[in-house]
Amino acid sequence: MSKIIRIGTRDSELALYQANAVKQQLEHLGHKTELVPVKSTGDIVLDKPLYELGITGIFTRTLDIAMLNGDIDIAVHSLKDVPTLLPKGIIQAAVLKRGNVRDTLVYKTTEEFLGARDAVIATSSLRRKAQWLNRYPTHTIEDIRGNVNTRLQKLDSTEHFNAAIFAAAGIGRLGLRPETAVNLEWMVPAPAQGAIMVAALEDDEETQVILKEINHEETETCTQIEREFLNRLEGGCTAPIGALCYIKDEEVNFEGVLLSPNGSKKITVKRVKKLGEHGDLAEWCANYVIEKGGKRLMDNIKQSAKQTNIYSTKSLTEDQRLLFHEKVVTESSDFIKISLNRIPPRHLKNEVENVVITSKNAVEALLTNFSPIELQFKNIYCVGRRTKRLVENRIGKVKHSEKNAKKLAEYLVEFMEGSEVSYFCSDLRLDDLPTILEENNIKVTEIEAYQTKFDSVKIDNNVEGVMFYSPSTVKSFKQENTVEDNTIAFCIGETTAKEASRHFKDIRIAKLPTVESVIELVNEHYV
Repeated sequence: MSKIIRIGTRDSELALYQANAVKQQLEHLGHKTELVPVKSTGDIVLDKPLYELGITGIFTRTLDIAMLNGDIDIAVHSLKDVPTLLPKGIIQAAVLKRGNVRDTLVYKTTEEFLGARDAVIATSSLRRKAQWLNRYPTHTIEDIRGNVNTRLQKLDSTEHFNAAIFAAAGIGRLGLRPETAVNLEWMVPAPAQGAIMVAALEDDEETQVILKEINHEETETCTQIEREFLNRLEGGCTAPIGALCYIKDEEVNFEGVLLSPNGSKKITVKRVKKLGEHGDLAEWCANYVIEKGGKRLMDNIKQSAKQTNIYSTKSLTEDQRLLFHEKVVTESSDFIKISLNRIPPRHLKNEVENVVITSKNAVEALLTNFSPIELQFKNIYCVGRRTKRLVENRIGKVKHSEKNAKKLAEYLVEFMEGSEVSYFCSDLRLDDLPTILEENNIKVTEIEAYQTKFDSVKIDNNVEGVMFYSPSTVKSFKQENTVEDNTIAFCIGETTAKEASRHFKDIRIAKLPTVESVIELVNEHYV
């Protein structure tokens, strides 16, 4: 291959180690490569929303988008972090030979606490927590987050921690395995733990052929069975699930486990099949667990009470909900209700030279009152990419658009032909656009195309953040709610953030004016 293979990776120490492992194997085979650390998805523009592409994995999403955008050729992941269903256009092209599959306990001083009634173990893994409590029900589990180095430091500096649990492969690859570490042979690991996966574009056959050279077939077979077990069992439910498959003496050995989050209930399955006759192994084992009470157990997990920590002031679709980080529990409702007005025909009697449209609601109001052929506007100016797309699909060509009303007003003052505009707006429109135009001797005829009605609800004081999509959603929120000092306002754009700043101390602004971008903003807070 003459071109340089661009290897995409997250920029953590472990991710770079894994990417370098792929790089070394490819270069050993004579291929030219280049590492491309990818930090954020915020400034990447796609033609389709993330949920339409099936992009859901919190640890893989950044690289998925970079690859679909053509910024990288392949992406390197810890296979256990990869969703069982890959985004459209992306395939698993190779799996490297697996490392240590086990979980490792790192204790601070001695192992004596294992025999004590009270002990504190640090892990953020639901699977590890459930299995530990199943074995040591009187112990306490506490969250510990961060990369491997950070977690080791927290273990050392947090006085009441007795031990923490890590993936053996992670601390081993970084050369950080302490002397006070012991593998937990009894704990069933996460599906595909210890395996490094390389993803490529489905239509890039040349790269796929090359990646087959570094694919380890035994690891591929075993991790595929584990991940199929997870996919068949999980059914969209976040549950403590472990799976381990290995091949020995031409036999495929499988062990799986499903537990309740507190470890009080546990369903296990073990099965051995001859190599070549193992096609239904994952399906059989998943069905066995389900029949032994797994369905009831997963239903209980789904129904268990979860405290909402993020509230959206716009109703979210199910696809959008799937984009959130696993730690985010959302509720949503429409804080704004729209009522379209009757627009008098006199506003369209003569050809209107300059028209300003700042929302999709105004477009809907115009099309409710008139047919597209009646909307003969010479110059249409609008705010927002989605509004522009809707106007051009249903009314006519947009002469110019900006991301907010203030910037559009400044553009019109500088470049607009004529000295009058017709502004189709809401009864609660912002003052920026008409004020700037009138200060510059441009006559503004305001036509109330729709009414904006506040319809907020009282939300729990424990909610950590609120998602806002317009200044009106902020105003509606304030009618029913007070703002706690530590509540975060996640805003779709600068105009919304300006209104939110009147009430909130912590303001976060999405890089793109889309619901999905605001979701990304929320996820960044919880990673």
